Amino acid sequence: MKTFISVLAVSAVLMTSGLQAQDKATRPSPPAKASGTSAKGATIAIDYSQPSVKGRMIGKEIAPYGEVWRTGANEATTFEVNKDVTINGKSLKAGKYGLYSIPGENEWTIIFNKKNNLWGSNGYSEADDALRITAKPEKAASMTEKMTFNVADGGKVKMMWGDVAVDFVVE
Repeated sequence: MKTFISVLAVSAVLMTSGLQAQDKATRPSPPAKASGTSAKGATIAIDYSQPSVKGRMIGKEIAPYGEVWRTGANEATTFEVNKDVTINGKSLKAGKYGLYSIPGENEWTIIFNKKNNLWGSNGYSEADDALRITAKPEKAASMTEKMTFNVADGGKVKMMWGDVAVDFVVE
């Protein structure tokens, strides 16, 4: 009888896990990952969900200028490095961070927060920031409907969304 109950319990856990994974894949903002290696050999991994522009204006209707944003959708975006690095010349210890930003028309603040398991920006606190850098947004070469991160060899990280591109360098 104990074996039967154990088998039922394991089956229930596996079925629930499978449904959760399936649910994430069918979200309007699906999960995505980007990874690469810095010029100094650090592994960079970004785990995020891809919000769509859907005709809205970045900075006004979505990702409002001047407000902390989770830099994605659903769960907070995570940024992980396996070695101590510098990002745009500022030090960041090896680890996994919540990746937030404060969008702006002429400048974005990119935030690496010690809390990496929040839902969106609920519970975000500036006191938990490990690093803040600034980056200049550029007009993207082409329209990107779903927010996308790219990590190029050498450590250049680029976020593209709508007609905006924001990048920073991990060394």
